[in-house]
Amino acid sequence: MDNEKKKERASLKINEVTTCKATAQMLEKAERDGVETAFHRAAEMKACPIGADSACCKHCAMGPCRLSSKDPYGKVGVCGATIDTIMSRNFARMVASGTAAHTDHGLSMLELFRDVVDGKIADYGIKDPLKLEDLARELGIETEGREIEAIAHDVYQDLKRTYVQLEGEIPFAKRVPEKTLETWRKQGIVPRGAMREVMELMTRTHMGMDQHYENITKQSSRTALADGWGGSMVATEISDILFGTPTPVQAEVNMGVLKADDPALLEEARAAGAKGLNLVGMCCSGAEMLGRHGIPHAGNFMSTEAVLVTGAVDAMGVDIQCIKQGLAKVAQCYGTRLFTTNTRCRIEGADHLPFEEHEPRVCTDTIVRLAIDRFKNRKLPLEIPRFKSIGVHGFSHEYINYMLGGTFRGSYRPLNDNIINGRIRGVAGVVGCTNPRVKQDWVHVELVKELIKNDILVVQTGCSQVALAKAGLYLPESAYLAGPGLREVCEAVGMPPVLGLGSCVDNSRILTACAEMVRNGGLGQSIADLPVAGAAPEWMSEKAIAIGQYFVASGVYTVFGVTFPIIEETKFHQHLFGGLEELGMGKWGFTADPYEMARLMIAHIDAKRKALGLDKGRERVLVDMAARREMEAA
Repeated sequence: MDNEKKKERASLKINEVTTCKATAQMLEKAERDGVETAFHRAAEMKACPIGADSACCKHCAMGPCRLSSKDPYGKVGVCGATIDTIMSRNFARMVASGTAAHTDHGLSMLELFRDVVDGKIADYGIKDPLKLEDLARELGIETEGREIEAIAHDVYQDLKRTYVQLEGEIPFAKRVPEKTLETWRKQGIVPRGAMREVMELMTRTHMGMDQHYENITKQSSRTALADGWGGSMVATEISDILFGTPTPVQAEVNMGVLKADDPALLEEARAAGAKGLNLVGMCCSGAEMLGRHGIPHAGNFMSTEAVLVTGAVDAMGVDIQCIKQGLAKVAQCYGTRLFTTNTRCRIEGADHLPFEEHEPRVCTDTIVRLAIDRFKNRKLPLEIPRFKSIGVHGFSHEYINYMLGGTFRGSYRPLNDNIINGRIRGVAGVVGCTNPRVKQDWVHVELVKELIKNDILVVQTGCSQVALAKAGLYLPESAYLAGPGLREVCEAVGMPPVLGLGSCVDNSRILTACAEMVRNGGLGQSIADLPVAGAAPEWMSEKAIAIGQYFVASGVYTVFGVTFPIIEETKFHQHLFGGLEELGMGKWGFTADPYEMARLMIAHIDAKRKALGLDKGRERVLVDMAARREMEAA
């Protein structure tokens, strides 16, 4: 940034935009260096109030039409579209885009799986054949006496229906609790195939098409469900089969994982004067490596520019989704080589180095060699924050099953029992992004502290888990912050009160866990009966809206923070925040305050406990061997 622009720009109030000490230190350095980040742009650019309320329509050339949030029914668009039609269309298009992003990733994973099975790709293999066989049996595919390749081929053919099927129900509808599935069938929202659902939703939101907010919302739900129980679920299952199902691993997070003397091509790196290769992850791709291999994680979405300010990153490779275009300019300022690797995500000012699954090392080795070259020619001084936290990551549905019941009695029954007896009040999913419109990480951390203090077990995905890991909440010792009941369970099992389940696409693990809780009994017959709630405290992307809608449609009360694209007390608002629940699904909630968010979620969980008759203390009963045999026989 030139000196004149630097003088014009007000200094960023760093203590108001982040709680991450490492990010704060790097923002101070960026200020000294005259480098602009997303934090600066957010401070200087006010959000459009009409757009924030979703009160504008630009779907045809008769507009754009702007309605007023103060008097939403005072006028209509040029075509006559009401505020409810306009808001539901805008909401639907966010769902369509978010669903397309996740399902496209899932389809790419499925195509990779096919080529591995067919022997076209030699650098990958099936690392979890047991999960493959379990999945095949779940889908109704014969496994007895068959070769693993034949089973895998049939799994591919069946899961492909998730994307291309025109009629019928997606394969993972088999995983949905029957009563929940009955609700979907009654409402006509069981997904057929993701491509059809996204296409139909985009068609319905075209000018002059669907003009009833309730009908548009039906298709929004159907499309979102094609993400959660379809595209995302396939991506998670196939990733586990190919790369291994995560099991707990101790790992470090935050910028202290960077090293000044470490730029795998070890001999070349050492010849350049480095001790070796220091590989760290960021965002959701980093979360995948964190959970599966314990690869250190440098920071979440809002820290991606800040980590470049250290000067210690010789090369950064990005794939798809949640990638700031501003990275290119910051990388240029510090001489870091920035590479895009996916044809779906090119950035002006960054080098493109395509990652081809058939020859993956061509891309990866090139990035490493160019990083080594940059290491040899570093010109700027380094400043690496010394903050890092250790935590336990890599939980999965399968490991939770094993953790609670062991190898031969793996089951969610102990979880259900502890919810029934009141040690655990309920379960909350706290997921999603970081957003520069709120103080980085603060809402995540304060919300989760309130939840665990009230005996609510928390599961997490995405950037949220990195925020909590930085705060030290991923260690079993952090159970001291939990209420007495949750603390007792955590200490007995040896687990933290917060379980990290992977990247944003792995929200499907939470859906699977909910289905297992219903299947194990005692907590109702549908997901809508469970004492559970969800939250995305710092959401920012269209993917988050799609995720929220598939949780709501599945029966989960879901609270968003920061902002919500809706005008309160309109008919569409009432439909999302109450009407869907009356139809047997969940409902939306909104508040930017973490303590109010916790209060809303706890109140909902308590209401579900009361409906299940769990609001009264239960007498502990000693079970003798005869009673145990009777339970096992049942």
